[in-house]
Amino acid sequence: MSNQNQSQMAKLVPVMLCFFAMGFVDLVGIASNYVKDDLQLTDSVANIFPSLVFFWFLIFSVPTGMLMNKIGRKKTVLLSLIVTVFSLLLPLFGNNFGIMLVSFSLLGIGNALMQTSLNPLVSSIIGGKNLASTLTFGQFIKAIASFIAPYLAMWGATRAIPDFGYDWRVLFAIFLVVGIIATLALGITKIDEEPIEGKPSTFIECLQLLGKPIVLLSFFGIMCHVGIDVGTNTTAPKILMERLGMTLNEAAFATSLYFIFRTLGCLTGSFFLRILKTRTFFIISVVMMALSMALLFAGQTQWALYAGIALVGYGNSNIFSIVFSQALLSVPDKQNEVSGLMIMGLFGGTIFPLIMGFASDAIGQGGAVIVMAIGVIYLLSFIKQVKA
Repeated sequence: MSNQNQSQMAKLVPVMLCFFAMGFVDLVGIASNYVKDDLQLTDSVANIFPSLVFFWFLIFSVPTGMLMNKIGRKKTVLLSLIVTVFSLLLPLFGNNFGIMLVSFSLLGIGNALMQTSLNPLVSSIIGGKNLASTLTFGQFIKAIASFIAPYLAMWGATRAIPDFGYDWRVLFAIFLVVGIIATLALGITKIDEEPIEGKPSTFIECLQLLGKPIVLLSFFGIMCHVGIDVGTNTTAPKILMERLGMTLNEAAFATSLYFIFRTLGCLTGSFFLRILKTRTFFIISVVMMALSMALLFAGQTQWALYAGIALVGYGNSNIFSIVFSQALLSVPDKQNEVSGLMIMGLFGGTIFPLIMGFASDAIGQGGAVIVMAIGVIYLLSFIKQVKA
């Protein structure tokens, strides 16, 4: 291994630990189900929690892109980690409605800062055609945090833990420790960033980039990706409870199953994106998601529903990296600004769960699946935008 490769690896290790911290946001799916159970909430009210997390992407993403131009990508990631650590600390003092609202808000703000700045930080280390596969590997690391969150919650809820008793919130304490380690590791790592040439873009100039068709269409693609992601994360346990009569602790496995296959998809995707045409792999991924929607809508058996959850987990695992890299590489001189716009698209994680909550209250969980299926249809239409 050359000295350059060794240097890249040394820098990527703490960055990948930050991707793990980025995955903390996915605890909102299982956490909202436990909060719903603890506080006896309806679906539409409980879905406020994941929606609130992703609402802040709309507010903070573009300003974060501008902030990166002023203080740099690494410092912006460090700021995001500090906010995330505070969000994980709050639930340890209680789980009433107010505390959880503030905690989930801070988690969303921290994640908006992190997702906007961490992906461009990777491009400061790895560039060119390897960017998409490296971002996909980062998503693999992120997915590890995502799929262990339900297990940590179930473990805390079913086993007595010193100083906690039986409490699913132990997952916040464990993630808090990891968040502190990630902050320290990145803080001591030297990463060279290219200086911004010319005058930094204004807020209006950032939004004007949406006038480029590929940027706008990618923005909507990100909205659909995260809407389906958060929607499955939140709704999969409810589908099992509705159709198979499972308890919440039993049905929580559905969230882990989704993230297991999403993790597998990210791991194998980083390989497939190096040997297959990007468009070919994108087509395979979206077709898998379409099949999953049919199974989740019509399935009545455990294995049919598990298959649907697995298919959407694997299929959706590489959508973000492909769409994000298409947008990022289309405007190479405005990557910070484009990153902010793409992460603003994670606002789809607010829109989808809210609509799904009302749909499921009205006609059952099948209504929530119909909402996600609309996102899959859009991704099918995005195929022609993906460069071979």
